[in-house]
Amino acid sequence: MQTTVPETAQAGPGLLIHSAGPLEQNAFAGILRSAANARAALGLEAGIEVVVQGPGVKLLTKNSPATEAITNAGQLHVDILACGNSMRSAGMEDKDLAPGVGTVPAAIAHLTRRQWDGWAYARL
Repeated sequence: MQTTVPETAQAGPGLLIHSAGPLEQNAFAGILRSAANARAALGLEAGIEVVVQGPGVKLLTKNSPATEAITNAGQLHVDILACGNSMRSAGMEDKDLAPGVGTVPAAIAHLTRRQWDGWAYARL
């Protein structure tokens, strides 16, 4: 089930992990491992989001080799979000996304709002 996070959604402090540009499967797996390590260190009360922007959104599709890693991240309450603008550029629709992957209309606006809300930012 896809979840869309509105840009105006308010949330408590958390960690925002940003991936922009081309993205290889091994690099994405490393990003998700970092998110899992953060979850272990920060506990369940902290929000953790991985926002994928650019051509890397292609790794978030149903038939992607990263599907198992996406499922595992979801079990750790790590939200994986695809940039809607990047999806359009890649010719993708919401129905193409792997289960558990959400969307934001524009990654840059979502990143900005989260930082305004006090979230920590890491680009990996």
